[in-house]
Amino acid sequence: MPRREAARLLRRLGPIAVQSPKRGMPHNQYESTNHAVNSYRRFHWIPSVQHPLCGPTSSGGIYEGQRSANKACEVQKRTFGSAATQFQRNPAYSVLNSDDIAYFKSILGENGVVQDEDRVAVANVDWMGKYRAAIPFPESHVRLHNVEKSVHILYSMLSLQVSKILSYCNTKRLAVVPQGGNTGLVGGSVPVFDEVIVGLAGMNKIISFDNVNGILTCEAGCVLENLSTFVENEGCEIVFCYSIGQYKFCKFIWWMPTENHIFDFHARGLVDLDLLLRFIMPLDLGAKGSCHIGGNISTNAGGLRFIRYGSLHGNVLGLEVVLADGTILDMLTTLRKDNTGYDLKHLFIGSEGSLGVVTKISVLTPAKLSSTNVAFLSCNDYTSCQKLLLAARRSLGEILSAFEFMDHHCIDLAMQHLEGVQNPLPASPYKFYVLVETTGSDESSDKTKLEAFLLRSMEDGLVADGVIAQDISQASNFWRIREGISEASVKVGAVYKYDLSITVEKLYDIVEEMRCRLGDNAEVLGYGHLGDGNLHLNIVSSKYDDNILAQIEPFVYEWTSAQRGSISAEHGLGLMKAEKIHYSKSPEAVQLMASIKKLLDPKSILNPYKVLPQSVL
Repeated sequence: MPRREAARLLRRLGPIAVQSPKRGMPHNQYESTNHAVNSYRRFHWIPSVQHPLCGPTSSGGIYEGQRSANKACEVQKRTFGSAATQFQRNPAYSVLNSDDIAYFKSILGENGVVQDEDRVAVANVDWMGKYRAAIPFPESHVRLHNVEKSVHILYSMLSLQVSKILSYCNTKRLAVVPQGGNTGLVGGSVPVFDEVIVGLAGMNKIISFDNVNGILTCEAGCVLENLSTFVENEGCEIVFCYSIGQYKFCKFIWWMPTENHIFDFHARGLVDLDLLLRFIMPLDLGAKGSCHIGGNISTNAGGLRFIRYGSLHGNVLGLEVVLADGTILDMLTTLRKDNTGYDLKHLFIGSEGSLGVVTKISVLTPAKLSSTNVAFLSCNDYTSCQKLLLAARRSLGEILSAFEFMDHHCIDLAMQHLEGVQNPLPASPYKFYVLVETTGSDESSDKTKLEAFLLRSMEDGLVADGVIAQDISQASNFWRIREGISEASVKVGAVYKYDLSITVEKLYDIVEEMRCRLGDNAEVLGYGHLGDGNLHLNIVSSKYDDNILAQIEPFVYEWTSAQRGSISAEHGLGLMKAEKIHYSKSPEAVQLMASIKKLLDPKSILNPYKVLPQSVL
């Protein structure tokens, strides 16, 4: 389309309303949430009818926590992620006895040692029902052992309690599994056999927040969404404006007001909302309503803000970690710079609880920017998605905060199985969809940049159709579609999930290869963080089938290795991929990791059977 014609279409459609969703929060969080614009800001070759969306859905979805043991086990026979790795219980580990339980009760009290069957059953199963204690493989396989599942959960409230538990378990050689929100996807947070579960949910205190530098210090059991709410609302720089005679004065103070206070002061002209300084967490996940920050650290979770703020290795300033022998390793610095010796905290970020139990964290939180836009776009082919990413980096630059892609199979699945969502581009014939989010501090400039980017992309044939969210519910709907794909796939049947890191130009090739291999036997979904080169490959069938699994593995790992990619971009290795690490790491690297494990955990009591192959330990 010629630029003149596109510009004329823009003028006819009217101005863009700038939104700032916290997956659906308004541009300014003190605006009325009743404000709504009942039409999308659409970019079309041919103008079409506008379709308002429904209201926002819950951010957590099914990640809000397993509500009962039965609920957690509903999908046990339907969801699988890897070929069955049949483990034998390590006979070197002791079995929990009454003396051990009495000791733990002396540390934690009666309520700290949970023996309730329903609560214990939930903790023995991951949220998807993929892995559960004593059955680390689908029930359709022959069981090689007859070991009871874990029957106790130890809920600690203090680092000292964790220290005493680990010291005792190390002496007695009782295997331990640290557990947070249990939202992982590779079996890293549940027992394989009868390991002692050390739950960290009780360690949920916010220790301090430096609202000058945006540094948060908290305990490992804090839920990510709660931390996000805290840093966005607790503590801000506020400007009071007042007059004495003909003179007007402004005063900067630090305060922790409520939203009602701020809105009231703004209405009376006492507060300049543009000068409020607030913060956000550097990561955001679909599981934020349940996952714990300690688990995020231990798995080096990536998420939706990675393209803007990078990995946790760059945002975590300090850690407190309890080692296998009970040593409390205090690295809880809040310094931005510290060049004294080895930076040991990086050993524990992404170690999945196999080297130590993270108990406290200090993390740098970026400033919350005032202007946010969310666009939902369609492309005719994957090449257009790649070129669109390059164009977004070039045109949007520093305000680009998310670039997520989905193929049309994902959209179809989401529309069928997610309640309360609508297709922003109904009845569209396109093969790929892209969600673009921008965040910045200059509303006018950001809007101009986004308009120019979309116009240029349409002229170049990269974008076939698109909409920009005009209110909270629309922005929430866009994100709900993207974040709900995993949830929707579970509702179909058996799901084989793979989390791959591949160069962007090759990223979708594996999806097409899988479709050729599987034909009509399964549906193959491709989506993920295109800006990070991270593909989520989901293969869905009505029921678990050994033949389907044999067509997937080890091909998916061999293909990824041949591209010099990673078999785990952000989910970790856990139980699912521990024996597959050689597809991404050299033998020398694996041996060095094993040496570190033996140094820090010589009896191998921490999260056994996970991360590293048993043959190297």
